[in-house]
Amino acid sequence: MVYHATFDLDILIEASRENVNNLLAALIEATLGSAALITTEELLANEITIFKDRVRIDVQTSTPGLQFEDAWNNRIRMSYQGQEFYVVSKSDLIASKLSAGRQIDLEDVKMLTVDQER
Repeated sequence: MVYHATFDLDILIEASRENVNNLLAALIEATLGSAALITTEELLANEITIFKDRVRIDVQTSTPGLQFEDAWNNRIRMSYQGQEFYVVSKSDLIASKLSAGRQIDLEDVKMLTVDQER
């Protein structure tokens, strides 16, 4: 089986002015200059906003098949090189990919569920 990786970061945020302001401030602090080119209102007006600096970051205020509150309640805490962060649960990721329905997402679902079939 061949797994694939994307080279971007997808961030789902609760669509509130406070969250967007905090996110934009953090991106600017991390020297991602494109964050200074968008307003809070512009980010909130779109389901997805793409920032392209050193790394591509896709900020989503909504995503197919997933409500933010549910995703937050089901989140998984991870740690990498001493940094803690949250990721979407496997079941929520699968639900979102099924709702998106793109071929690449459906292939991901097959890979994500292969262990469940054994």
